[in-house]
Amino acid sequence: MSKEITIYDIAKELDVSPTTVSRALNDHPAVNKNTKQRIFDAASSMGYRSNLFASNLRSKRTNTIGVIVPMLNSHFQSSVIAGMEKVANQEGYNLIISQSLGAAEKEIANAKTMFNSRVDGLLVSLAHNTGDTSHFDPFFQKGVPVIFYDRIAEHQQGIGIVIDNMQAAYKATTHLIEQGCTRIAHISGSPKINVYAERLKGYKYALIDHNLPFDESYVLAGSKLNEEAGIEAARQILRMDPMPDGIFVSNDTCAASCIKALKQAGKSVPEDIAVVGFNNDSICGIVEPSLSTVDYPGYEMGEVAVRSLLNLINGVSDAHITNTITLRSELIVRESSTRKAFAARSAADAETQKKVLY
Repeated sequence: MSKEITIYDIAKELDVSPTTVSRALNDHPAVNKNTKQRIFDAASSMGYRSNLFASNLRSKRTNTIGVIVPMLNSHFQSSVIAGMEKVANQEGYNLIISQSLGAAEKEIANAKTMFNSRVDGLLVSLAHNTGDTSHFDPFFQKGVPVIFYDRIAEHQQGIGIVIDNMQAAYKATTHLIEQGCTRIAHISGSPKINVYAERLKGYKYALIDHNLPFDESYVLAGSKLNEEAGIEAARQILRMDPMPDGIFVSNDTCAASCIKALKQAGKSVPEDIAVVGFNNDSICGIVEPSLSTVDYPGYEMGEVAVRSLLNLINGVSDAHITNTITLRSELIVRESSTRKAFAARSAADAETQKKVLY
């Protein structure tokens, strides 16, 4: 096994002081450009590796940020992580990413690993069944900042980054009502999770404000909003009497598979049933008809999360001052919900056909 090269070896090789080598490797302005280049070249050719561990002990920082997500195979989470990576890399930080697989037990284990890895801060989107958040207490006790995003916890010392889920759901449901829908179903995740609880509220308030009754049987809630959940929801909707004429779904993947199942059963979207999803995933432009949805700014959320966390790490801001950061969202209207446009097109096609025949 070869010997680990140190700054003293480089100093001896170049006949300069170890202090000069150390300063050059840290890009100190006191060392001239030519000397720096000689030292960089020698360090590279000799196989020198900087001792980050020793440096971290001196600075009491690891320049790492922990990230715990429910699932990595999510368009939304991928967008968030991309935003996080951009800002973290710009500021000289690395991300340690783990997934809880939607289980509180795994989230607890991940949090312990992050704590033992001495991350400088932690970003968390909670698991489906997380109730007690005491596994994050060691971070707060050590002064390590924690920011929750999307699926957040009510914690006095933690900051939450969200969109106004209630308002977004209100807009989505109102849009369906404006398209002539009077029997609107809602496909949701677990109401124990803040985002789904808030979206359910927005759905209810839209119905109330437009003098439509709220029917509990029209709310289909499950633990996961995946393709299988969309197919199962379609089966339940097809058995309803009267059948809904609109659906607001809290996830685009679930909405897309629900549309596919409804069409396979002979239903027309949006003529028979108008559909609005949530997140603005890439699948929205692939499904036929294209899916109306709420744009959830995942990339921006990732950027804001890391910037906010670094402000806490560097003492620029205080978690006690701002407990919640709310980002803007937007309803994107596409073909799956535009019943009026569909009706107008159908009428125009019928008129054209009539002229052809006569």
